[in-house]
Amino acid sequence: MVNRICETAVVALTQAQMSLPDAAWDVKSFLENAKTYLQTIGGLALMLGGAAGLVWGGFRLLQKLMGGQQHGQGDGWGRIAALILVGGALGTGGWSLISAVGSGGQTTIEDLGGGTIIVAPGPLEGR
Repeated sequence: MVNRICETAVVALTQAQMSLPDAAWDVKSFLENAKTYLQTIGGLALMLGGAAGLVWGGFRLLQKLMGGQQHGQGDGWGRIAALILVGGALGTGGWSLISAVGSGGQTTIEDLGGGTIIVAPGPLEGR
């Protein structure tokens, strides 16, 4: 009985012609998969940290507004605003936000290295 079930399953799989995905077992594929995995995990960690910063900034804002002179002196308004803004940006953007900022920095560095910056002659060069 068990043998007949196994034979039926093998025949069904063979007739369905199910193909397994191609798996590349080389270093390049390993590194690409590792990069994708780290971007996913890193993005989720950034989003979690951003959400925590947003919550903490909101908590400190309420504490500062309600605490008066004694309890409200811990953080300044600038730090609280930065916690809320950066926390909200990271909480919603995560990896895509950091990647966009990094690509902007890469463009700037390439522009500086490529000589596309035009510098006017200074007073010492005009003699």
